[in-house]
Amino acid sequence: MRFRRNIERIGEILGYEMSKSLNYQSKSIKTPLGSSQVDLATNDIVLCSILRAGIPLHHGLLNYFDKAENAFISAYRKHIDNSEQFEINVEYIACPNLKNKTIILADPMLATGQSLVATFEALKPFGPPKEVHVISIIGAQEGVDFISTKFDSNTQLWIARIDEELNDKGYIVPGIGDAGDLAFGNKLQQ
Repeated sequence: MRFRRNIERIGEILGYEMSKSLNYQSKSIKTPLGSSQVDLATNDIVLCSILRAGIPLHHGLLNYFDKAENAFISAYRKHIDNSEQFEINVEYIACPNLKNKTIILADPMLATGQSLVATFEALKPFGPPKEVHVISIIGAQEGVDFISTKFDSNTQLWIARIDEELNDKGYIVPGIGDAGDLAFGNKLQQ
């Protein structure tokens, strides 16, 4: 529970930092005691989380972007013949129209970058976004470099910490381990 809440907190912090890059418009609002001019974000935001590890990060982002639409996608590593090699499987997508919207891709661990690229490719039939923000708690430099070659120039990365190394299994070192397992318990791999 504490791990999930800490990931949620990091989502809140990164969401706040990311919100500084959004577009704003001044609008008059009325309160019971008067009126005031405030700046309100004009971006149409869609939060897209990679299941299941992304759920706590998604909750933290929703605390800042409470009017955002939501998308969920399952992308996981399927190991080939019990080896260190894996491919990314995408099996489930629930997504609104993304045309001209601001997408926030929430994945706690940006290791190799392959799951983010597979996720982005799977989202393309839902329309071309105006801009993309990737939010992660920890990233590996190799993954950052990889997605930089695969995503458009309208993509911004918001990563709380960059670790320099991936191990033979493609996990970030020192990293934190499997964020989904830490948040929700170990899973059986088929």
